[in-house]
Amino acid sequence: MKEGSYGSVLMLQGTASDVGKSVITTALCRIFKQDGYRTAPYKSQNMALNSYVTEDEKEIGRAQGVQAEACGIQATTDMNPILIKPVKDMFSQIVVHGEPFQQMSATDYRNLFLPYAKDIVMDALDRLRKQYDVVLMEGAGSPAEINLKSNDIVNMNLAGWADSPVLLIADIDRGGVFAFIVGTLELLEPHERQRVKGFIINKFRGDITLLEPGLTWLTERTGIPVLGVLPFIDELKIEAEDSVVLETLGQKVADQREIDIAVIQYPRISNFTDFDPLREEKDVSVRYVRSNADLGSPDAIILPGTKDTIGDLEFLRMQGLDEGIVEAMRSGTQQLVGICGGYQMLGEMLIDPYAVEGSEPRSAEGLNYLAVSTTFLKEKTTVRVQGTLAVGHPLALDPQQSVTPIEGYEIHMGVTRCLNKNNVATLFQLERITGELVDEGWGTVDGRTWGTYLHGIFHNDTFRRSWLDDIRMKKGFKPLRKTYSSNVLKEKEFDRIAEVVRNHVDMKQIYNMMGIIDSNKQ
Repeated sequence: MKEGSYGSVLMLQGTASDVGKSVITTALCRIFKQDGYRTAPYKSQNMALNSYVTEDEKEIGRAQGVQAEACGIQATTDMNPILIKPVKDMFSQIVVHGEPFQQMSATDYRNLFLPYAKDIVMDALDRLRKQYDVVLMEGAGSPAEINLKSNDIVNMNLAGWADSPVLLIADIDRGGVFAFIVGTLELLEPHERQRVKGFIINKFRGDITLLEPGLTWLTERTGIPVLGVLPFIDELKIEAEDSVVLETLGQKVADQREIDIAVIQYPRISNFTDFDPLREEKDVSVRYVRSNADLGSPDAIILPGTKDTIGDLEFLRMQGLDEGIVEAMRSGTQQLVGICGGYQMLGEMLIDPYAVEGSEPRSAEGLNYLAVSTTFLKEKTTVRVQGTLAVGHPLALDPQQSVTPIEGYEIHMGVTRCLNKNNVATLFQLERITGELVDEGWGTVDGRTWGTYLHGIFHNDTFRRSWLDDIRMKKGFKPLRKTYSSNVLKEKEFDRIAEVVRNHVDMKQIYNMMGIIDSNKQ
């Protein structure tokens, strides 16, 4: 890229949410990287509870963090300058360049914030285009939401500001793909339709010859080519952005594996990708449950993160899951684990004096498994950490490992303090820049119940396998010891989806529409 030049852009929009924009953008990130282009992802406005901490300890949407990894670069807040984190219906925390800006209703966000957001998103995009050869821009939802178009900063208005060609993605697996595509085009203004340079049909199952007459009709009807039909990809291992994916995972055990893990799926569940590595272990089944009837007596129960800790604690009680957890722990469940908001729930009290997670101050009694109390503060902690499992902790089972290394990241607005150190054990020791060791997380002295603020804890291969082997041995199974590398698996998955897209999409046309004609890199 020559000094003073401006990177090429391509925008991927969808006919609806969850049609595959994020995954296809990730695949294209990998393809451009493989082809020798310095590439960056970009999503001006993201609504998600799955978030990612950048190297400079700022918060962005997880999808853009994953896409940056596929590009082989460090993620920055320019890649997702505005993040919306729903707290309750019609009420969200607005994160601007990785830091909390304000909690706003949907109406206030639209009327008071969006009119001034253009400069924020365009300045971020300009910086990326000055640094990278290619910037892949991901839209949100559908560009045909008539009620939202006037203040749009993430779909067609943004495409116009950036003078970007647009690929329109549709999901054939949900049915009505031609109606989705044609209907979307019909609701666009003429100048917006002119930006759509191609279609990608996603998640196709079956004989492509049966689809070809429809593809021909679509091209003739719209004058826009279908650039590719992507097959349905089984067991996709790219971290998901939207909790809608949990519906496809099911709530009941699909097979009879040695270890059954139940993750409580409350309404504001966040960073559920923390548990993706567990799903890849050959002896583990992971299921997401929303009611006591679905809980049963799993080997481990996990309370995940949440953007509304007290509200989701109320949901847990309304569903009878608090009583279900008590019964499960009495009848054979080996482990009760809380991550971030789930960790806070395991304590004795939760206090929100500044209405950090709601519209008014409130407090609630916790589940009383740990002698800790949490107070929510106005400042948010976003930090990457590394350290070890506390020396002598019962989960440190590997005899070949003098210490169990861990790394992860924290995203929370609560401070948890211990009420009685005689009844709990330190979980981790974290290394600070100064070199000092800081205790993090608390658990019962027998290691059966524990909580931590560390997201990504199960991405630590040694710790994950040690934890699972502890459960195995208590059930009478031999420990497996060996496991897979979550980082190696991630890189292989980036290459796998890139290969699928390269084999089924006309990349030459994509390069041409972006004004990139270097055939040596195609």
